[in-house]
Amino acid sequence: MGMIPHSRPTIGEEEIEAVSAVLRSGQISQGAQVARFEDAVASLIGVRGGVATSSGLAALHLSLVALDIAEGDEVVIPGFVCAALLNAVRLVGATPVLADIDGETFNIDVRDIKRRLRKKTRAIIVPHMFGLAADIRDIVSLGIPVIEDCAQSLGASYEKAPTGSFGLLSVFSFYATKVICTGEGGMVTSNDNILLSKIRDLRDYDEKDDGTLRYNYKLTDMQAAMGLAQLAKLPGMIARRREIASIYTETLSKYPVMLPFCPKNREHIFFRYVIQTPRVDEILATGAKNGIAYRRPVYRPLQDYVGGTGYPETEAVVRKSVSLPIYPSLKDSEITLVLDHLIRTLT
Repeated sequence: MGMIPHSRPTIGEEEIEAVSAVLRSGQISQGAQVARFEDAVASLIGVRGGVATSSGLAALHLSLVALDIAEGDEVVIPGFVCAALLNAVRLVGATPVLADIDGETFNIDVRDIKRRLRKKTRAIIVPHMFGLAADIRDIVSLGIPVIEDCAQSLGASYEKAPTGSFGLLSVFSFYATKVICTGEGGMVTSNDNILLSKIRDLRDYDEKDDGTLRYNYKLTDMQAAMGLAQLAKLPGMIARRREIASIYTETLSKYPVMLPFCPKNREHIFFRYVIQTPRVDEILATGAKNGIAYRRPVYRPLQDYVGGTGYPETEAVVRKSVSLPIYPSLKDSEITLVLDHLIRTLT
């Protein structure tokens, strides 16, 4: 058997046919398929509307611009997350303020957020890490505009409400390895029609009557058609992720590792299955030799880029966390190989 990748998109004939139909139509750039995709995602989340974008980073950038966040403002983000959040804050000239995480859930810690708030704080970006909702209701109650980052949590819920339905704005990524994929792509959703209109205007610079700085952040109908086909499969894909996670949990609970934690008021979709162990380097190295691609779930914590100390939970998690292959197209035989390797390594 060849290499078991850490991530792999789940693509079938439905996606191929959907994209082919768009190609045959001749309308391949932003059009009716994009509008359908926006409506479908907004309906799933239970909000008024969505604006599709070329990437998750573009969605974050437009959200900050729409909130008039600029130089002199501060935006709170976790340090244990991908660099897209840092880049979006820098793109508008604001100052990123890092907060520590909860070492059990991997999500931004509301208690540490409170310690970081100042008069200059204009927004909090809250990623729901690895498919598990953050303490979103408590964070929203702080009274600061919240942008939910649902790049890893489409289909997850908090107190039976979908992630993405709590913040003033919510952003999604449809990159090749995300929950659903369009190759590249993203979206902003909201209940605020004024913000949605502003973001929709900023997304495209062509044929405008004023000189406001705008962008080319559009999604194509080809990508949207693929996204609609993926969205139809979402319940089944989440069910498979949870099935794999339960197999991992049942087997690995007998060994000296910390397994993913899910509070009772949330539904985890297991975008990632992250375990904690001091033997991360060994797992990564021997996995590669055995054809299994494990990964550190976050490449580098953001404090490595901006400096600063005082993030003990982030620093501890960075040292001991490793992400296992988990995606709908992962075969039972591949799951067995992953577990066999981990058991040999951990015993």
